[in-house]
Amino acid sequence: MSKLKLFFNFSLLLIFLSAFSGCGYNSLVQQDENVNQAWAQVENQYQRRADLIPNLVKTVQGYADFEKSVLTEVTEMRSRVGQIKLSSDDLSDEEKFKQFQDAQDKLSGALSRLLVVAENYPQLKANENFLQLQSQLEGTENRISVERKKFNEAVQEFNTSVRSFPTIITAKIMGFKEKQYFKSAPGTDKAPDVNFDFDKKKENK
Repeated sequence: MSKLKLFFNFSLLLIFLSAFSGCGYNSLVQQDENVNQAWAQVENQYQRRADLIPNLVKTVQGYADFEKSVLTEVTEMRSRVGQIKLSSDDLSDEEKFKQFQDAQDKLSGALSRLLVVAENYPQLKANENFLQLQSQLEGTENRISVERKKFNEAVQEFNTSVRSFPTIITAKIMGFKEKQYFKSAPGTDKAPDVNFDFDKKKENK
């Protein structure tokens, strides 16, 4: 290959790279990485919550009158959550993302019901181990909320770029797709609905 042809090819490559840089390719890459990093933090907090649950269930099981259906629900929801994994590529898949969020939201609801039921057990409320686990869970729920908000902010920035001109051209050519947002679960603004039938329990004793 002659030096002139080599120089010509090199010049074309520089023009090509400059064109993509001008069309926001580097920016899209950076924003995509920001989304992935934010997602990793969300997963970390969800995993922290999942790790706390077995100890919580074990502590509560010591109270014979405690509603077993609530403990069963928490255990089953935790197991279901563990079966749903999302890769960074799945963040653009609406159906997979919805399945993940639905499972996590159901686990959140089950944990909320468990803590509401616990209010009716004075001895459990005074159990130091339970109080520590409750505090850690509440702190984790707050962290989950914060990290989900940061994730949505990163997704908003990325999706805005993907849909804006001229980066929309680069996004289509390079295969960048819009990411999914976390959405508020229906009914999260209301207290958990838990029915107690203590009279029936007394009759059965």
